[in-house]
Amino acid sequence: MMRSHEVDYKIIGHDMQMVEIELDPSETVIAEAGAMTWMDQGIHYETRMGDGSNPDQGFLGKLWGAGKRMVTGESLFMTHFTNQDAGKQKVAFSAPYPGSIVPIDLAEIGGELICQKDAFLSAALGTRIDVALTKKFGAGFFGGEGFILQRLEGDGMAFVHAGGTVQKRELNNETLRLDTGCLVAFSQGIEYDIEMARGLKSMMFGGEGLVLATLKGTGTVWIQSLPFARLADRILSQMPKRTGEGSAG
Repeated sequence: MMRSHEVDYKIIGHDMQMVEIELDPSETVIAEAGAMTWMDQGIHYETRMGDGSNPDQGFLGKLWGAGKRMVTGESLFMTHFTNQDAGKQKVAFSAPYPGSIVPIDLAEIGGELICQKDAFLSAALGTRIDVALTKKFGAGFFGGEGFILQRLEGDGMAFVHAGGTVQKRELNNETLRLDTGCLVAFSQGIEYDIEMARGLKSMMFGGEGLVLATLKGTGTVWIQSLPFARLADRILSQMPKRTGEGSAG
């Protein structure tokens, strides 16, 4: 993999955040399709197949990588934003629902981050975006969010999105259990698994779901307070129920 571009950034806002990224001439940042909010005139954008982390990768390699991204429900393509001006230029990104943007320097956490399949927002060019399967089929089957997670690799900045408030937990040979949907991401040194709720009564009436995510080891875990699925369920529960339409007399 190529070395990632060194980008500067600023997080804007509180409950519905944007990340403003400043690019030097010829620097590039990649992002999910539709994440861009605004950009300066000197920014040129292009939709490409692949993340651009391997410039020598052939068409079939790009197609294979893009196909794996489709398994996660993401777009086949990614958008590359490049500063083609002689001075510094800026571009900003935001997520499609309320929450926080988490900036992560991949070089500081060992060069790898595992995150939920819809958490990735943008990253410096040179970051490899791949899929990561959980080790056990049971974890994926009961995990609620699906057994496919995303893997970000590189030595530059990456930005992930989380719903609601974000809490950062440092584990030192410890175990943390949490709602499967509340997991945003975790670093190297953390093992991810799923455990069933104990006891029939807890499973049926506990209100915490049938399963919990279990994270063990030494590393960093990012947790979100309001997963989008939970937000959507609350909204749908408050929607007025449709009544049957009467027949014309």
